[in-house]
Amino acid sequence: MEINIEKERRELIRMYANLLRKARPFLNDPKDIKLIKEAFLFATEAHKDMRRKSGEPFIYHPVAVATIAAEEIGLGTTSIISALLHDVVEDTEYTLEDIEERFGAKVALIVNGLTKISGAAQKGGSLQAENFRKMLLTISEDVRVVLIKISDRLHNMRTLMSMPKDKQLKVKAETEYIYAPLAHRLGLYNIKSELEDLCLKYSDQTLYEEITKKLKESEEAREHFTYEFKTPLTETLDKQGYKYTIKSRTKSITSIANKMKKQQVGFEEVFDLFAVRIIFESPRQVEKSTCWHVYSIVTDYYTPNVSRLRDWISMPKSNGYESLHTTVMGHNGIWVEVQIRSKRMDEIAEKGYAAHWKYKEQGDNSSEKGIEQWLNEVRTLMENDKVNAVEFLDDFRTNLFNKEVFVFTPNGDLKVFPQGATVLDFAFDIHTEVGAKCLGAKINGKLVPLSYQLQNGDQIEILTANQPKANEGWLKIVRTSRARAKIRSHLKDDRKRVAMIGREIIDRKLKQLKIKYDDKVAQQLRDFFNLNSESDLYYQIGEGIIEHTQIKKFKDHLDTTNTVKKKKIVPDSAKEFKTKIKKIRKDDDELVIGEDMDNVHYSIANCCHPIQGDDIFGFITINNGIKIHRTNCPNSIAMMANYGYRIIKARWASEKESSFISKIAIEGTDRIGLVNDVTRIITSRMKVNIRSISIESLDGIFKGNIEISVKNLKEFEKVITEIGEINGILKITRTDN
Repeated sequence: MEINIEKERRELIRMYANLLRKARPFLNDPKDIKLIKEAFLFATEAHKDMRRKSGEPFIYHPVAVATIAAEEIGLGTTSIISALLHDVVEDTEYTLEDIEERFGAKVALIVNGLTKISGAAQKGGSLQAENFRKMLLTISEDVRVVLIKISDRLHNMRTLMSMPKDKQLKVKAETEYIYAPLAHRLGLYNIKSELEDLCLKYSDQTLYEEITKKLKESEEAREHFTYEFKTPLTETLDKQGYKYTIKSRTKSITSIANKMKKQQVGFEEVFDLFAVRIIFESPRQVEKSTCWHVYSIVTDYYTPNVSRLRDWISMPKSNGYESLHTTVMGHNGIWVEVQIRSKRMDEIAEKGYAAHWKYKEQGDNSSEKGIEQWLNEVRTLMENDKVNAVEFLDDFRTNLFNKEVFVFTPNGDLKVFPQGATVLDFAFDIHTEVGAKCLGAKINGKLVPLSYQLQNGDQIEILTANQPKANEGWLKIVRTSRARAKIRSHLKDDRKRVAMIGREIIDRKLKQLKIKYDDKVAQQLRDFFNLNSESDLYYQIGEGIIEHTQIKKFKDHLDTTNTVKKKKIVPDSAKEFKTKIKKIRKDDDELVIGEDMDNVHYSIANCCHPIQGDDIFGFITINNGIKIHRTNCPNSIAMMANYGYRIIKARWASEKESSFISKIAIEGTDRIGLVNDVTRIITSRMKVNIRSISIESLDGIFKGNIEISVKNLKEFEKVITEIGEINGILKITRTDN
């Protein structure tokens, strides 16, 4: 492709001018423009010979990230400069010292948080998880590093089409696993929705395009409906002298897709496809009463669904979100969600954490408590630097995307927990010692166990023992990262104490057996008992899992064989697999399922049962070769997010047919002969083998599950179509995942 340098230069100037235009509302000092220009020129020079996978100049990316940070999050000069420089240290010869000398310590701190760790992860670890932990280390000093990282991720997702398929899946998985929930937790709802939609585009393009097409086709009808819906509201609000705007907003593609899957319905049957938002101007002190007054105007014209009222003005979400939501019956039997909020509430809802800080600086601390509480939890989690990076990531993610419950201490203090949190979470939130000694609780005066899940309005009194009772099983009970980190810390201290006892026992026993204990014997003991480390050995002996008599058996084994066979260590063979496949495929490292690949071990994943024709990828395991997954397999998201380097491109060989297992769920109105019709269509007409079938009927409605063996996706879809045409069948879905 021929490069037009002059055209690229004009495009860069246009992008830079757009950045300044978007940034101006957030600049406080006339010198800020000069500082941004200096950072822009510095980044342009640093990246001058670099290009992205798409072929465009690399500098386009940091300028786009800085524009997102300013326009869509509302960040100021320091953040814009940091965004422009965020890849300089990682990708060029410039150092953090160079950044600090030119742009100051604060910018250097943020850039450092955004710079990936080079080299390999610790054994059994994940470089992706370690990079994420490194980024979060700066959150106690400057939360802007996370906001810029989200801006960076959004631009990468918007331009992901230029990357190879395996890289797309890796980036998509990371985004779905951590960055979209993180954007949600920081109140960046628009960014969260766009990230989720882009993830769907790369995991299930067919569904994404189907919903996009139907939204476009129904756009004119929705606009007409919205106009009719808001007309009586506009007249009344005008008469009463309100300053306001009314907007309509379609639900995100992902939200619609999730409803379709969860309710097993088509696009046309999805409940409340769009929302109407009423935003009014009001003094801070009367916002709440104004919300309720606008609500009364809405319900004067439209009947509300009382079960769908959401009051986040009396009790804001912990990320600062405030709004009053109701769902009302509009024209022609269509449900409409109505969101009522002030201009201040709307800005916090749109810009999230950045807007929260803006209002805090203006003396409004109404939304500070929830966000600060969450940041303190993150800081507590960061203090435990001994936890495995993957465990850390899992702990961090736990509280990102949950609904909340509001409970009270015996003194009446309000505390907020994620939905599903238990008595143990509450106990550890009070104090580590209270948590470690927790026996149970009294909820509203009634005794409940440790595993009791907190409900809105509960008043909780913790009951404690004299000595700590914490054990491994508690990790399955708690929901919050704080409680999990405290339990792990307690268990590690206890494990060290038991291991010390185990070391004393083994020293004494080996001395009795006249065996000199050295590194060689330690290795032989670990191999004999099939353990990974000396600490595991000492702990199991101290805990009594390995009895003293078994050490005598080790002596007998040494006497017989004079050696102990070492446990087989299976290496992390991701690179080996890719190299092997590339050699077979002649410079192409794509695995082709069905071709002559006898010397590469692969198998079909049981979690999603991909069949020929599905979009697929390979995931390289440690012990079981390559597992083939569907790209929209939900179980693969965490694996790809943590171990993206194990992903390998894969596709089906079009000319070779095999047999694949697939599962179908059917539902409909019961009648005599229905099951016979279903089996006849599958076996006689389609010539497809039924592996299993189960049908249940209750009050004239039946539900069934069928497992069939098909050659490819085309044949499977034909079966679905044929069954769907049987009289009485109302729903038919694929249930492999």
